[in-house]
Amino acid sequence: MDDILIKDALIVTCDPAHAIIKNGLITVSDGRITALESSDTVSVDSFRAKKTISANGNIVMPGLINMHCHAADSLFRGLVENLPLEEWLGRVWIAEKAILTPETTYLGSILGLAENLLSGATTVMDMFWYPEETANAAKKLGMRISTGGIFFDLPGIGGRCHEDYISEAHQFSQNHEADENVIPAILPHGSYTVSPENLTDAKRIADEYGILFCTHAAETKAEQNDIKARYNNSVIRHLNEHKLLGENVVLAHCVHLDEKEISLIAKSKTNVVLNPMSNLKLGSGIAPVKEMKRAGINLTIGTDGAISGNDLDMWLAMRLTCGLAKGLNMEADALTAEQVLHMATINGAKALGKSELIGSLEIGKCADIIMVDVNNSHSIPLFDPITHLVFGAGRSDITDVFVSGKHIVKNKKITGIDIEKIYDEVRELAPQIKASLE
Repeated sequence: MDDILIKDALIVTCDPAHAIIKNGLITVSDGRITALESSDTVSVDSFRAKKTISANGNIVMPGLINMHCHAADSLFRGLVENLPLEEWLGRVWIAEKAILTPETTYLGSILGLAENLLSGATTVMDMFWYPEETANAAKKLGMRISTGGIFFDLPGIGGRCHEDYISEAHQFSQNHEADENVIPAILPHGSYTVSPENLTDAKRIADEYGILFCTHAAETKAEQNDIKARYNNSVIRHLNEHKLLGENVVLAHCVHLDEKEISLIAKSKTNVVLNPMSNLKLGSGIAPVKEMKRAGINLTIGTDGAISGNDLDMWLAMRLTCGLAKGLNMEADALTAEQVLHMATINGAKALGKSELIGSLEIGKCADIIMVDVNNSHSIPLFDPITHLVFGAGRSDITDVFVSGKHIVKNKKITGIDIEKIYDEVRELAPQIKASLE
């Protein structure tokens, strides 16, 4: 007998063939998918489960994978506005230094990760100052997280130095080696805030543990000019020169690239995270998505933090990714809905090194499942579910979320935590946050 049977579903698998199963059913045992069928060909009555759930004709699909986030920065949403990245960061860091402790980081992480979860993101790659607190928040909510040791040369949060970051990175990696829902990573901030020597130290740790290495890269023209002035190189060439590209590398943004840099990323099989909302709002630019896709780069999607894009909405990120590529190139087929949906699901799983477990609905994979309401005015009639997901659906349509078969969002409510209590705690902290920049 299975643990769960979901029936009456329009299943969008996000598998390599973009398979869609009408009148579909899914069974789950021990957190894994055991059957994917259509009730048109197999009777629902032939399956037995401890719990049966009707999807009521709604879309059932894999959870989204947000590949770049700073969840705890949700504490500072709307605090710093109308500045380019470099000036914006200067203000952000003042507020973070005044407010952030392990305790407030946990609070902000719960807030930001809950927003992800309620939006249908079951896995998040997060870069922040106290990664243990981020991991603890994700565990409390029941979702997957990829995070780990941060590196930063300037005076950062908590008065830590490079040696502290090295120690913390080792400790985090060791603590979570066997953790099913935590994917350890090493996350230096960027080549303009971390020296080549310290970036190399960070990469050495990632390689030692066989884990991910993630950094911001080529986000703005100012960043490119800075690296050119310091090292007489462009950002991606600089990273390549120091052997910081590769299959276990995730680069966030990659807005300002030339043909050679795109080639270096592609040949090294480095992964890229597109963050269109943040890039637009900070005036950073628009990534050359068509060119990167054509080069064969594994493209994924992220929201960045709520302090830069003001929300953590992967549906908006998908829509912008697809629409901007079409509009920028003036080609309606520059990017397809299928390609973009894969960026938010299976491509993210590939970048995390977890495509055998998550990112699509396939037998044997983890039951990371979301339900998308299509019984509403903006979903009827529904001719093409994939196009609808990219261009019509939104985070308010997410009704239910499962991670490894655990029902962690039920009827739009998080089941494992009193989220209203978290909201109250953040409201109490808000005057202090505001005063940090006054």
